[in-house]
Amino acid sequence: MSSQSYLQKLPLTLNPSILSPSRSSPASLQINLLQSHQKPTQNKLNGCNNSCSSLLPAAVGGSSSGILSAIGRAIEEEEEYRKARAEVHKKSVDLEGYSVEGISIGGHETCVVVPQLKAAFDIGRCPSRAVHQNFLFITHAHLDHIGGLPMYVATRGLYSLKPPTIFVPPCIKEDVEKLFDIHRAMSNVELNLDLVALDIGETYEMRNDLVVRPFKTHHVIPSQGYVVYSVRKKLRKQYMHLKGKQIEKLKKSGVEITDTILCPEVAFTGDTKSDVFLDPRNADALRAKILITEVKPFAFSNHMMHLYEISLKATFLDESVTVEHARDHGHTHLFEIMEHAQWIRSKAVILTHFSPRYNIEDIRQAVSRLQSKVSAKVIALTEGFKSKYS
Repeated sequence: MSSQSYLQKLPLTLNPSILSPSRSSPASLQINLLQSHQKPTQNKLNGCNNSCSSLLPAAVGGSSSGILSAIGRAIEEEEEYRKARAEVHKKSVDLEGYSVEGISIGGHETCVVVPQLKAAFDIGRCPSRAVHQNFLFITHAHLDHIGGLPMYVATRGLYSLKPPTIFVPPCIKEDVEKLFDIHRAMSNVELNLDLVALDIGETYEMRNDLVVRPFKTHHVIPSQGYVVYSVRKKLRKQYMHLKGKQIEKLKKSGVEITDTILCPEVAFTGDTKSDVFLDPRNADALRAKILITEVKPFAFSNHMMHLYEISLKATFLDESVTVEHARDHGHTHLFEIMEHAQWIRSKAVILTHFSPRYNIEDIRQAVSRLQSKVSAKVIALTEGFKSKYS
């Protein structure tokens, strides 16, 4: 190959200042590729057989292997940085085979979405991610949990989605029906839905491998939580020694050869006092793979933790964050969850419904304190909260 043809195959050269940290990211790679329009001089063409292999190193002011190595390292660092930023901005948490996302700010709005179940728990102000969930579970009728209900149904109709199935405590079904009638009359629109009054202990089949049951919670107005179960078939013990053909023969003859096993997958308490942890009838909620529950945290100090070890009735930062205050308003104090942590058998616990007075650092500190008391992985929903440094 002639020297001229070789150079014509090198339309780009690298700027000697190849690596320059970007202000937008700590490891941003800035490589300026400058198009070469200059024709090589005759002097550069002479002796090409001896010097062509060194043209690229000369262009960048160093060895090609060193530069390529530096480029590779910078690209790897940039990729790590982007992954880290993606985690920071990620709206959902992935736990036990489920993605859980949502927003829960005490007194403002609560809506938690589990896309794998096609389900939303409470509706808050109807965040857009909830609209595409076919099932909605309402725990109680406070506006920060139910306010977006008409918008949820109306938006699904706007998108030509099938009418949703909405579960409510039986005692509020009539009022919810009136609510929709009022909006139909005011808006002159159809609001199509399947409203199900599901009582504590009753079972509803969501699909052939999923069912849901409400459980008793303890808020200042009528309330209930929900446990979603996976449905599995297990061969009965008396048939386990049989071979495949024998089992198939029994099955064709009409003999029931399996037992139905319900495995609690996701439990959602909504607003409740800590009594929910002490009711033996709620054992399934406390052993679900994922337990989503509310908590009232506070800022910690070593002195406060000493007071906790002595008594759960101490006053901490102010009168609004005592255990008594939380109970009087139908909520659970973090100290109470720590006290009853022995009953939690879930693999993951998601904390919700923090007061807007707290910042992300307060919430993370609460998570770390609870994490030391339970074997489950503890996560907090912090969307909508700010850092004290922001």
